[in-house]
Amino acid sequence: MTKLDLDNFLPYQLAVLASRVSREFAAVYQQKFDISIPEWRVVAHLSQSDAVSVREIHRKVDMDKSKVSRAAARLEAAGYVSKRVSEVDRRLVDLELTEKGRAMIAEITPIAKKFEREFLAGLGPDRAGFRKAVRRLLTQS
Repeated sequence: MTKLDLDNFLPYQLAVLASRVSREFAAVYQQKFDISIPEWRVVAHLSQSDAVSVREIHRKVDMDKSKVSRAAARLEAAGYVSKRVSEVDRRLVDLELTEKGRAMIAEITPIAKKFEREFLAGLGPDRAGFRKAVRRLLTQS
């Protein structure tokens, strides 16, 4: 029986890399804003639009609906997000950033961009190819 070499198995490598990068960036925003990785993903996604449903966030950020709902509840309690129940379908909940949430995003955006620049700088001249490969892989699914 052939043994699976995890150190050279791409799905494993990508999972470990994504987890590591996520944790390193989380250390920055968790200390300053006391939000978790799932909460960051919800807030970051909300920063791209006015109001978004929990269902849409679940689909876009690849998190379980229950995890999105728990993150949204914590963000609402902290004053970063407000909820609005759909008038058409009471089961649908739209989320939007509050003024406090928008201020947090405004403060964290330059920090996030700096983090990304420093991470990509470690790739040297390979960074453009890396970005292109990541975009291609993300659009294949």
